[in-house]
Amino acid sequence: MALILWIILAIIVLVVLAFIFYYNRFTILENRIDNSLSQIDVQLKKRADLVPNLMNTVKGYMKHEKSIMKDVTDSRK
Repeated sequence: MALILWIILAIIVLVVLAFIFYYNRFTILENRIDNSLSQIDVQLKKRADLVPNLMNTVKGYMKHEKSIMKDVTDSRK
């Protein structure tokens, strides 16, 4: 009878240890997912911030190129 109790106790201990192990593992994985999603949000924000800067740069060069083309065409006349 004592052997059966030891076996049952060992099974209960193993189940509890497995539960603790998998709970910790899932918590670690959840934290990694949250971190990865935050990094994705940061990269998307950086990309969204770069687009207006690029547009302003292109507009500035467009004005510059327009004046150069006007000067070139005027000098050909």
